[in-house]
Amino acid sequence: MHIHILGICGTFMGGIAAIARQAGHRVTGCDANVYPPMSTQLEAQGIELIEGFSPDQLLQFETMPDLFVIGNVVSRGNSLMEAILNQGLPYISGPQWLGEQVLYGRHVLAVAGTHGKTTTSAMLTWILEFNGYKPGYLIGGVPLNFTVSARLGDSQYFVIEADEYDTAFFDKRSKFVHYRPRTALLNNLEFDHADIFADLAAIETQFHHLVRTVPGDGLLVVNGEEVALERVITRGAWAPVERFGQDLENAWSLVSQASDGFIVRQHGKEVATVAWAPDSGVMGRHNQLNALAAIAAANHIGISPKDSARALAEFKNVKRRLETIGVANGVTVYDDFAHHPTAITTTVDGLRRRVGKARILAVLEPRSNTMKLGVMKAQLPGSLMAADKVFAYGASTGKESLGWDLPDVLSPLNQTEAGKALAFNDLDALVNVVAQEARPGDHILVMSNGGFGGVHQKILNAILA
Repeated sequence: MHIHILGICGTFMGGIAAIARQAGHRVTGCDANVYPPMSTQLEAQGIELIEGFSPDQLLQFETMPDLFVIGNVVSRGNSLMEAILNQGLPYISGPQWLGEQVLYGRHVLAVAGTHGKTTTSAMLTWILEFNGYKPGYLIGGVPLNFTVSARLGDSQYFVIEADEYDTAFFDKRSKFVHYRPRTALLNNLEFDHADIFADLAAIETQFHHLVRTVPGDGLLVVNGEEVALERVITRGAWAPVERFGQDLENAWSLVSQASDGFIVRQHGKEVATVAWAPDSGVMGRHNQLNALAAIAAANHIGISPKDSARALAEFKNVKRRLETIGVANGVTVYDDFAHHPTAITTTVDGLRRRVGKARILAVLEPRSNTMKLGVMKAQLPGSLMAADKVFAYGASTGKESLGWDLPDVLSPLNQTEAGKALAFNDLDALVNVVAQEARPGDHILVMSNGGFGGVHQKILNAILA
């Protein structure tokens, strides 16, 4: 079958492309921005890429593709999509294609939640791989224990990062309702995606739709510390529920250790100890909970906590999760995907646990749709309080510009310490100020869910200049 994918260069759709190619299909695709590393990865797998969404590309094929797979970046008015509709060509969403053609009949382990989906999915996939289960997987990032973000796999097991964002312009259900998991891991739940959800209750409803799809002999692994998830489960659960969290009242709990590792407890009994590799890049309480959840999910398919702990001792995290980019004159620069205030808080906390009293200079770009709408702006100062200095960037014009006053929002930080937070609308100016402020022993934590104009390397270069 010839599949043509619209929006192929996103992490999720690129993963679908790789899986379809591994399944033996001819795969082509197009996107508005075709560039490395995704373009390089796809082309290396024999996938032909076309720049843009011109309907003229339909004339390039000797025979018309058998099916068009549509990413949620595509909306009505897209010229290629309009041509597909006008010509009555067959199309389907990415999640639905994946659910019907890849996940059907397999034991799906789905990882859902506002935060930590990518890291927890990578942990769970690595646990299965380490223990010989040869899983298929699709992860919204590049797990460093693997060379690609998705694969078809050689067993009945498939691990998927289960996103609550909508499926496509013609299917406004959350992506994860297409996955039909047998093991569903609900990591946490907060308000996010303000561009498509009116409030937290609307997201809770989508999570309950996911819960409704889990069979009676499946398992729900649920964060016992999340009030919103408790409301979801209270609405009805037809599969067993195992909760995880810090406290002994949960089926799965933990005891933190000074090394940032932890002891795993199952029904109050110590059953394993997780010790991260020194170069893993894994740190912070949030990652302890991510790992605990992965251990509980793996236990459902027969992998003991001790075997999971052995796997996690060799876990290498995911790119853009407190990833060390470089060191210049004794200053370390990190990259992290954090963009929601809760994720910013846990990321800063995780780095603080690792570096102790050393200075942390936080460099932030609040560019997610939710942040640009200003829904979470009041929580931003509190999320950055544990950093020593804050440098934030907000474009003043263009589609990435903020709809609110960044200096004003950050002003509470300067009330606690004069000059603690600075706001910029010029990226070069931000780079120069950060480089001048940095001194040996400092840790510069860059946080954004985008490329941030290559600011990481620019800062390193400026420090060395």
